[in-house]
Amino acid sequence: MKLSLALVLSLLAPPALADWQQTLDAARGQTVYWNAWGGDARTNAFIAWVGEQTETHYGVSVVQVKLSDTAEAVTRVISEKAAGQDAGGSVDLIWINGPNFLAMKQQGLLHRPFVADLPNARYLNLGPTSPASVDFTVPVDGMESPWRLARFVFTYDSARASEPPRTMAGFVDWAAANPGRVTHPDPSNFMGATFLKQALIELTPDTTALQQPVTDAAFDAATAPLWAWYDALRPNLWRGGETYPANESVLQQLLNDGEVDIAMSFDPASTAAAIADGLLPDTTRVFVPVGGSIGNISFVSIPYNAANVEGAEVVANFLLDPATQAHMQNIEVLGAFSVLDPARLDEAASNAFAALPTAPALPTLADLGPTLLEPHASWMTRLTEEWARRYTK
Repeated sequence: MKLSLALVLSLLAPPALADWQQTLDAARGQTVYWNAWGGDARTNAFIAWVGEQTETHYGVSVVQVKLSDTAEAVTRVISEKAAGQDAGGSVDLIWINGPNFLAMKQQGLLHRPFVADLPNARYLNLGPTSPASVDFTVPVDGMESPWRLARFVFTYDSARASEPPRTMAGFVDWAAANPGRVTHPDPSNFMGATFLKQALIELTPDTTALQQPVTDAAFDAATAPLWAWYDALRPNLWRGGETYPANESVLQQLLNDGEVDIAMSFDPASTAAAIADGLLPDTTRVFVPVGGSIGNISFVSIPYNAANVEGAEVVANFLLDPATQAHMQNIEVLGAFSVLDPARLDEAASNAFAALPTAPALPTLADLGPTLLEPHASWMTRLTEEWARRYTK
């Protein structure tokens, strides 16, 4: 009997590699329907490139199902389960985070744990408290695979503010010395809430409490230093803290117009991109607090009834390839930071990242410092409600 080359290789390979060869064989010819938010042209173009690459190298096609809200895909899977469609589902891969992941996990709507089976998972830090293992305090348990990093950063105009504050506590003295030159989006907006969460993590006496659902006693103890800090900061905010920009875009415009000296973003590459687009002055730069900043990882998950599970795993693995991650991090492509652990990269992969195009306003991964875990979602709700009670009329 004549054995195929693939079978010979699988028989000679270690068990994990042999299993992966079976996945590759089963995936060939499949079309993966990747349900992903479609509101960003650069992200859409990157997903299209991923499909071109997986088609060329693995015979796996990718079709992006563009969503305006991830909940659309979750609802589709829920509807299929209710109809008894436990196989051959319409959703193969979902770009998912936070509450949507939790909902699918709790309802048994996810494929079995698969991340550890991906060969490129060896480049991840999958420790129990790593950002790659926790999604808004919910353990991932191998049911979603990382693909891009988001980090909270501050943007400042170095021509007007040569020495921005380096800690959240330092904002009080900086604002007192530069009254009216800093503000934040209204905390009803995600960016404004993140500003408060960043300060809470630095100022609270016990950060471990933030990883648990909020209680009245925990909230009062954790936030007491925060409100003292904010009471000192608020009088020196833009317009005396009586009004706040609605969102990040409005705040960026205030920075561009010279009304404030500091803005904020959840995308470390957004400042360099805004400069290139003429939306910020060339002197704009990025900084993060010295202890690091809040970050979260964008994940992909496979529904329990996906029609093309093997193809979805191949795509998830391709997204973790160091060459893919370096291409994604290229500011000329997408500019999204890598989820890989630099310490786990070989010399060639490290060199690929080192060779990426740079810009004066584009920080390196080392510049961003440690990634701080998001508090449990219940903390944000209580935090924004209490801020509104204290500081709005």
